[in-house]
Amino acid sequence: MLTTHWLLDHTEVSIVLDNEAIYQICQKQLDIDRPSYADLNMLISKVISSMTASLRFDGELNVDLGEFQTNLVPFPRLHFMTTALAPVISKKKASHEAQTVREITDHSFQPQNMLVKYAEFDPVEDKYMAISIQLPW
Repeated sequence: MLTTHWLLDHTEVSIVLDNEAIYQICQKQLDIDRPSYADLNMLISKVISSMTASLRFDGELNVDLGEFQTNLVPFPRLHFMTTALAPVISKKKASHEAQTVREITDHSFQPQNMLVKYAEFDPVEDKYMAISIQLPW
C-alpha cells in the first residue's frame, strides 16, 4: 500500500496480488496444508504468464498490455487490476472434475478465486468497471 501513490504516477496498468488470498487458495482449493513460497509463486506465475501470453505469441486475436490499458481502464488513475484464476483444482481432483466454459467463467467471479481479498465484497451486488476473461482455448 505504501507504493500506491508512486504507481499512480509511473505505471499504466498495475496487477494487484495479495499474499493472504493466494495462501488461502493454496490451502482450500489446492489442498496444500502449509504452502511454500514455491507454491505461491506457481500461482502468481500462472496468472502473470496468462496475462502476458499475447506479448510472447503471435496471433490476430492477441492484444498487448497497452490495449488492455486502453480498453479496460476508463480513467487514468483507475488502473489497478483485480486478478482471478479459474479453475483452481488440486491434482487429486483434476482427473474427475469436468469444467465447462460456463463453470470456469462463473468461478472467475467468485471471491475465493480472486488473488486479492476484499472486505465485504459481494459478487452479485458489486459492479465491475471493465472485464477481460482469457480462456486457454
